[in-house]
Amino acid sequence: MAKNDTAYKCLNPVGNQEPVDLSPLAKRLDKLDGKNIHLSLCGEQDIWAYLEKRLKAEYPEVNWSMKKGYTPTPIPLTEEERKTTDAVILGVCW
Repeated sequence: MAKNDTAYKCLNPVGNQEPVDLSPLAKRLDKLDGKNIHLSLCGEQDIWAYLEKRLKAEYPEVNWSMKKGYTPTPIPLTEEERKTTDAVILGVCW
């Protein structure tokens, strides 16, 4: 290196990304009749109230369960809920 050259050590601004485990997509349900579908929603209550009402009206044969919260991320399912749920609809709204 020449006397006037300066060496700079730079860090990647993205940072260090942690490795993640990849999982294949779940199989689609063959029918909705009698299935247990869980809604895990967070954000503005007035938006989700309409969605919940409409889904229950259009799919009355589905057993709906729901968790609502005002956190920035959906509320996770408990281990027991995971065992008894056929599908999950996760939603976030601000």
